[in-house]
Formats: sequence, structure tokens, C-alpha cells
Amino acid sequence: MRCEFETASVEDTMRTMAEGAHVNHVPVLTGGVGLGDVKDFYETHFIPQMPPDTEITPVSRTVGNDSIVDEQIFKFTHSIAMDWMLPGIAPTNRQVEIPLVAIIGFRDGKVSHEHIYWDQASVLVQLGLLDAASLPVAGRESAQKVLDPASEPSNALIARARG
Repeated sequence: MRCEFETASVEDTMRTMAEGAHVNHVPVLTGGVGLGDVKDFYETHFIPQMPPDTEITPVSRTVGNDSIVDEQIFKFTHSIAMDWMLPGIAPTNRQVEIPLVAIIGFRDGKVSHEHIYWDQASVLVQLGLLDAASLPVAGRESAQKVLDPASEPSNALIARARG
């Protein structure tokens, strides 16, 4: 994460990757398979398209023999194109705050894969591209509830659906 978000160095990031590594941003199928594709992805679509105000708040980390699972809150202003998360969507200058889970696998001390999950509907609601009032989706509330379970009521969408 330091190489991707702090130093923003593609070269340093690639030195952490195992041969045959892959990256998959599951909600939108962006990333790459193999070091060449992953490098191109980081160089073209990911590192230079990270909003300057991006904040990552760690929530939990689970460590296994050959993997780490990070739960975090990912917050940014959609001030630039973000092909990796929002392909084809022009900047809206709206703030987004979402829970995000990264599953990082390791082989021989290097990253073998990254599987990144987030709720794309929550992102689209916060950008004004989906109407949360007519769909069973939430916006920023989902991130707030992860940080503070009592901050948002449980089952509000069920109650709303029942009218």
C-alpha cells in the first residue's frame, strides 16, 4: 500500500509482485493478469488516477499463512477520471466514502494476487448516478455503519420496502 498510495511508485509496487501476479477489482473487472498487464494497469489507470484527497482508514486486518485481508474505509472526492473504479464516468466532484475489502495473497514473500471488493451501488448513489430512494441500496451510511455500528439503524431498507 505504501508503494501504491504514499510514494505512488509503479516501479516500487512492481518489485513487490510475484511472477504471474494478478489484480482484480471485482465490482468493475479492472486490473490485470501477469506482470505486464498489472504494470500497465498501475501505470495507466490506477496510480495516476487516484484522487489527491484519498483517505484510507483501516478497520480490521486478518492475517493468514499466505494472505492478508484488510477491511478499510476508502474516502475520496471524484475530482479526476478514475478508470479503475468508474470507467467512462466523468468527474462529478462529489465525495465518496465506502467500505472496501482487499484480499492480498502471497507467494515466496511477494504479492501473488489482489482481489479488491466494494459496493459499486454505494459509489454510484454518492455520485448521484443511482437513486437510492427507489432501490435497496445505501450510500455513505454503509461506511459510517462499519465505523460505528450504532450510527445508522439496521433494517431501514426492509422497513422502507414494507412501506
